Amino acid sequence: MAALDPAILAWALSLPSSNRWRGLAEAFAGGTTRVSFEGRSIEYRSLAEISTALAAGYAAENSSARRPTTTFARFSREGAG
Repeated sequence: MAALDPAILAWALSLPSSNRWRGLAEAFAGGTTRVSFEGRSIEYRSLAEISTALAAGYAAENSSARRPTTTFARFSREGAG
């Protein structure tokens, strides 16, 4: 079986059953390369291709969680003392 980060697989399997990433994860876990979603079927070339698609989906869906943040602070001595 192709390598896939267990955290990505867990993320996809935790989604609602109608979600496209969940369908990919179920196919990957079942060892099949055919995925059906919203009345369409897609045949992937390999489990590695499904793994790559899941990793890309995870990155796209969770990109805001990984964006760096910046905090600005302003200090003043006026009024002290």
